[in-house]
Amino acid sequence: MRKKYLENTKRIVVKVGTKSITGNIKLDPAKIKSLVSQLAGLKKKKYEIVLVTSGAISAGIGELGLTESPRNIPEKQAAASIGQIALMAKYHDLFKSFKIKIGQILLTESDLKDRQKYLNAKNTLITLLRKYDVIPIINENDVVGIEEIIFGDNDELSALIANLVDADLLILLSDVDGFFYKGRVLQLVEKLSSDIMAAAGDRGDQFSTGGMKSKLNAVKISINSGIPVIIANHKKEDILKKVVSGKNEGTFFCPSEKGLSQKKRWLAYSVVSHGKILIDDGAKNALIEMGKSLLPGGIVKAEGRFNKGEPVDVCDKNGEPFGRGLVNYERGVVELIKGKKTEQIRSLLKEKFYTEVIHRDNLVIF
Repeated sequence: MRKKYLENTKRIVVKVGTKSITGNIKLDPAKIKSLVSQLAGLKKKKYEIVLVTSGAISAGIGELGLTESPRNIPEKQAAASIGQIALMAKYHDLFKSFKIKIGQILLTESDLKDRQKYLNAKNTLITLLRKYDVIPIINENDVVGIEEIIFGDNDELSALIANLVDADLLILLSDVDGFFYKGRVLQLVEKLSSDIMAAAGDRGDQFSTGGMKSKLNAVKISINSGIPVIIANHKKEDILKKVVSGKNEGTFFCPSEKGLSQKKRWLAYSVVSHGKILIDDGAKNALIEMGKSLLPGGIVKAEGRFNKGEPVDVCDKNGEPFGRGLVNYERGVVELIKGKKTEQIRSLLKEKFYTEVIHRDNLVIF
């Protein structure tokens, strides 16, 4: 089945964790050389490659001559500022030996939450890939952001980048052979069930913030956007070549048949909700089963502080989110018109009247 999904693959996002390029607490030249060689091989076969890399903090630890990981955020950010230079210098020199140019992009989660910044990042990446034929190398900007430091070793970032560039495949390189379930590695996962999510472990050791749990969160983002994912072991020889050619290495996660549009990917996974709108069962059914817009008549309650055009979670009457959308009214107006019919709302709001509180084009169902 995986060969069917991979036969038209053109653009690939590859994510490498800290352990994939370091030995204990220092950069491992052999590991990085192997990675770059494999990526160069894919590039030679005309694949478009985006590399999402971890390892800046560990590189900084090595540069500073430390014997253990810094214990607080400022020290880790300082190590990252030093390590980022060493890390990119190594990538630059190795890719240059294959006559491949690279570009560096540092991002934080907040950069991808802002719609304009999101589009700017997308345009930059597409230009690097198509016009200049380079490999963009992306890392969390650890000096000003702490998401990678605390949470997921760039796993989620790689999924967001795959969404951003409309990738055909996301490869998560790890130090395990794939996803273990009931004592064995699954070669194929057609649906990300609650049992599989519950079987994920937690974070790694002191030098790695990643774990299978963060990887499955990344998988969830990608497959819901229509992008297949492979989790594979970086230690295996020529692993990238093997997985791209369809070999049964690692775990292949099948994408959803109805992948989200680019705008709805951003809305679902990159933005922070400013509030909640609780709706009744009839309105929920209209949104989920009938693909309708959210009208005032089905609204029970509005929570939080939000203005016109901001993202809000759409929840059932118990407050459980099942969607997210860009709202046409501020919270006070939503409270004013909730439960009312169109003619009542028109008399209240006059020329400022919208039929929908959230239009279907600006709504995503999780």
